[in-house]
Amino acid sequence: MEFKLPDLGEGITEGEVLKWMVKEGDQVTEDQPLVEVMTDKVNVQIPSPRSGRVSKIMAKEGDMAKVGQTILVIDEGGAGSVVSAAPAPAAPTPAPVAPQPVMVQPQPQGTPGIVIATPATRRLARELNVDISAVAGTGSQGRITDDDVRRASGQHVEAASAPAVVQATGTAVQAPATTVQASAASYSSREELVPLRGLRKIIAERMVKSQATAAQVTHVDEVDVTELVMLREALQVTAEKRGVHLTYLPFIVKSLVPALREFPYLNASLDDQSGNIILKKYYNIGIATDTEQGLVVPVIRDVDTKDIFELGSEIDRLSEKARKGALTLDEVRGSTFTITNVGAIGGLFATPIINYPEVAILGLHKIAKRPVVHEGRVEVRDSTYLSLTFDHRVADGAYAARFTTRIIETLQDTRKLLAAVL
Repeated sequence: MEFKLPDLGEGITEGEVLKWMVKEGDQVTEDQPLVEVMTDKVNVQIPSPRSGRVSKIMAKEGDMAKVGQTILVIDEGGAGSVVSAAPAPAAPTPAPVAPQPVMVQPQPQGTPGIVIATPATRRLARELNVDISAVAGTGSQGRITDDDVRRASGQHVEAASAPAVVQATGTAVQAPATTVQASAASYSSREELVPLRGLRKIIAERMVKSQATAAQVTHVDEVDVTELVMLREALQVTAEKRGVHLTYLPFIVKSLVPALREFPYLNASLDDQSGNIILKKYYNIGIATDTEQGLVVPVIRDVDTKDIFELGSEIDRLSEKARKGALTLDEVRGSTFTITNVGAIGGLFATPIINYPEVAILGLHKIAKRPVVHEGRVEVRDSTYLSLTFDHRVADGAYAARFTTRIIETLQDTRKLLAAVL
């Protein structure tokens, strides 16, 4: 039985094989977890659809597998068949820490329907819009190299090629064919090669796609949050009675709602294929969350219908699931606008990258006491910076500046703030 990567939904077309839970020769039972796959959304454990013996594993850990691609063969003791398993209903599991470099073992040459290429080469093919299945491999045992992909795309390729294997920290690693200087002398015992894989690779691909797609500009402004600090302190007792850890984030989330209603082109996405700007009439806010595995963005839905205590509870719940790597697909999809909060870490301000395919992202920064002019006098007050990165294809600078000003007006006025948050 050929076990094919199943359709995982949400338009997902491929996934990275993170971890095999079985090995060739193992006996497996129906519904036993076989493999953990990372998509651009979440990690999914896929169970076995049949009982039998694992006769061949067709995809290595770190490989990108397409939906419908055979990744494993199970011997049921009878005639072979083709099965595409359904993904496990259980909650996704955390992505593993990136392992040390391992030897890349190419599959036998001439295996029908099998593309022999490293994940890096596959990624290069995607970036250059090359159909890797149509590329003739010139590497060892028919392996498709980076040079092969570049030639297929029409790029000029130098004649020299790199050695097949280099030594790094005592471990053999398959070297990219185009890295002319990637010889044994290029690395030493004081250097370590860590494969770009798992969540880190997905983040890298998303960031590059976002930068390559949108015309990104960042607008920065300062906001006096003295009233916000006082209001949060006043509501702490109520929050504690409800078992809510009340941070500043729920207040910021609520202050976005009137601003996004007034400036709908920032609660939107741009469909490049149809040429349409899609204005969203709902407010699902993504919260960029730092985890040990990397940055993930759980989504709080319909924030306009929740008060700050409900938002605080939801933020706590999703943040905890994010740190455990237990977010479901539904909890990371459908955001219309994203917030990234680096205030607890420090720094003056940053220029965040838009969470594709959204139009804007708001960066929150450290609240600190600073001398400011207030009602004609210099006073020491609580202030911070807001940095709004937006897609200049959809919104102009003046539009983005007015949007930021609208948020600031809400945060600086107790009456507007109370009206927004409760």
